[in-house]
Amino acid sequence: MHDDRRRPAGALRSQWRTALGQDGESEPRSHRSRLVRGIVGLASILALTAAAWGATGVAAASHVAKGSPLVIADLAPFTGVDAVLGPGFLAGCYTATNAINNDGGVMGHPLQCKQFDTRGDPADAVPAARQMFASTPNLVLVIGPTSDEAAAVVPIINANHMVVFSGTGQSEFDKSPFKYFFRLTPPDAYSAYAMVATAHFRFHWNRIAFAFGNDIGSQAFVQPAEQAVKAFHMKLTTNQVLNLSDSTFRTEADAVAASHPQVVLTEALGPADATFLSELKQLNKGKMIPVIGTSATIDPSWYSAVAKAVGASTLQSNYYADALGITTTGPSYAVFKHNLIAIRKKITWAPWTGYLDHPQTFHFYDAVTMSVLAMIEAHSTKASVYRSYIKPIANGVPGAVTVTSFAQGLKALNAGKKIHYVGPGGATHFNKYNNSQVDFQIDKYGPNGKVVVVGSLPASEVSAAEK
Repeated sequence: MHDDRRRPAGALRSQWRTALGQDGESEPRSHRSRLVRGIVGLASILALTAAAWGATGVAAASHVAKGSPLVIADLAPFTGVDAVLGPGFLAGCYTATNAINNDGGVMGHPLQCKQFDTRGDPADAVPAARQMFASTPNLVLVIGPTSDEAAAVVPIINANHMVVFSGTGQSEFDKSPFKYFFRLTPPDAYSAYAMVATAHFRFHWNRIAFAFGNDIGSQAFVQPAEQAVKAFHMKLTTNQVLNLSDSTFRTEADAVAASHPQVVLTEALGPADATFLSELKQLNKGKMIPVIGTSATIDPSWYSAVAKAVGASTLQSNYYADALGITTTGPSYAVFKHNLIAIRKKITWAPWTGYLDHPQTFHFYDAVTMSVLAMIEAHSTKASVYRSYIKPIANGVPGAVTVTSFAQGLKALNAGKKIHYVGPGGATHFNKYNNSQVDFQIDKYGPNGKVVVVGSLPASEVSAAEK
C-alpha cells in the first residue's frame, strides 16, 4: 500500500533540486522501488535487458569538430534519499576538468561535466543511462554509478563501449566481466570488515548494533559486517533496517538503545541518519552512543544535518568513519586544492570546503585525470581505443615517470615518456578485473566539520574478518 505519510520530509530533496537544476522532478517511487530492490536476480535480469537494448549509437568523440567540447557524465543519485552521492562525484569532475582545460583540454577539446540523475533507484537508472547516451554524442567517460544502480546500468554502459569509473562496492563486480568497468573504491565487504575491525582493534568494543538504510548500497554492508562480528567473537545486539522513506525511527532507535551496544554501525543517507541518531540520543537518556559510519558519511551535507540534530560537539566526540585513504599534503593535493578553490562557486549544494578532504571526490578527480592522460597517450578520445592505456598509467610500468598532476603527465607524455599517475587519492593497483584495493583510514569530524584522520587500518586487520 502506498502511504504518503511514510515519505521523508521533502525539504532536503527540494534543496538539492534547486541547487543542482533539478526542479520539477517527481517524488521517488516508494512502493515500486522497494519491490525492485528486493529482486535477488536484478543484476542478471538487467544484464540481459542491456543486451536486448544493444548499443544506442553514441557518436565517437574523436569525430567531433575541432574545438568542440567533450562530455564526462556523472550518472548517480542527485535526488532521492541518496542525493548526497552524485554531487560529491561531480565536485571531483569539476575540479579535474578545470585543471585539464587550463592546460589545453584534450587534444584541442575542452571538457565539460554533465549530471544524469539515477535517483538511487534501478528503475530510474536504466532510462537515465539510455537518455545519457541518446543525448550526449560527445561523451568520452562515465563516472559515478553507485551500489544503488550499478548492477542496472554498468551492463548498458559496457554494451556501448564506454569507460566507466564506478563508486559501487557490490561484490558482483569483484570479478567483473565488463572490460570497460574500473573501480577505485574497495568492495563494500572490505569496508564493512574495516568498520567492525575499527570497533574491535582500536576501541575494544564487543557489543555492536547495526542501523543501515534499506537501500541497496547500505544493505550491502550488513552481511559482511555480520561475518566480521562472528570472526572477532563480538556480540551483535540488534540489526535494525531504516526505511529511508520514513520520517521517524523511534521504534528502531528504541530497539538499539534497549540492546545496550557500545557502538552503532550505520549508513542511512538523506535525512535518515540525522533523524535516527537524534531519536537514539533522546531514548538513551540524552547520551550519544558512539557511531562508526561508512565512507559515505564523510560528506559536508551529512555532517551538517547530523550535527544540527545531535549537536556538533556531541557528533565530534562520538563519531568515527572508515574512509578511503587519501592524501591531504604534498604536490598532488596542492594541485587538487588549487583547482577546487577555482571552481568553488559551482558547488552550490553544500559548503565547498567539505570537499577539501572528501574521499570520493578525490578518487573521481583521479579517475578523470588518469582517463584523460590515457586519451592523450592513445591519441584518441574513443573509449575502445584509450581504455587499454588506463591501467599502465594507473599502476605504472618499468621506466615510467611518476607524475602527480595532469600538467606533469601531459609534459612527460609530450616528451615521449611513460607515466605513472599518483594523485591525491593515493596509489592505484588495478588487478585483472580493473579493481583497485586502497588503504583505509579512520576519520572523525573536528571543529566546523573538518575531517581529522585519527588512525589507519592495516590490511592484516581488515582481512582477519574473512577468517
